[in-house]
Amino acid sequence: MNIGEKLFELRKEKNLSQEEVAEKLNVTRQTVSKWETNQSTPDFDKIIPLCELFGIGAEELLTGKKREEKQETILEEPQIEKVMTKEETRRKSAEVVSTSVFICVIAVALFTVAVATLNFDPVIATALFLIAVGFASARLVRHYMSIPKFEETKEEIKEKEIVKQINGILGAFCTVLYFIVSFSTMAWEVTWIIFVIDGLLCQVVSLLFLLKEEKSDEK
Repeated sequence: MNIGEKLFELRKEKNLSQEEVAEKLNVTRQTVSKWETNQSTPDFDKIIPLCELFGIGAEELLTGKKREEKQETILEEPQIEKVMTKEETRRKSAEVVSTSVFICVIAVALFTVAVATLNFDPVIATALFLIAVGFASARLVRHYMSIPKFEETKEEIKEKEIVKQINGILGAFCTVLYFIVSFSTMAWEVTWIIFVIDGLLCQVVSLLFLLKEEKSDEK
């Protein structure tokens, strides 16, 4: 493709007339017509303005070939997610469970003191208590949903069964205690806290077994 044909195509792509091109380049319409019909070629000082007008490079205008732009491909290093080992998982679990239990114990203690001793508004005290327990529960759920699964040994399976049985006994005991205390005191708005204590005790049992496993691994 010669320069004349290239200029003609570029002008049509821009929807410009010969008069408009001539006005922008400060030449006559006849000069533009001669360029497009190859009767003459643009002067050297008109090459750059032509390129700027049509948004192309000088090489493309003179040769008809687009300059190949080298695109540097940025290779992102794959982000390798760190997978916790079994021992690290146990330690993390022990930390999350222990801090969550501590938060719940503090919440129970503050709730009891605020309502029984300080005559704090029961509604506000209950709301604050539930917020604290909810936060602790959310930490536990988030942790146990995110930890990797490992193949369990026979000893670990046995310990899990023991924990399950202990928690079942604690649940039954706390349920019976709840009804006894509730019917004897008729303080139904307070005795529900027994179930919270049951949950705390279950977590304490789990924590004790986690600590036991960690000590056995260190030996």
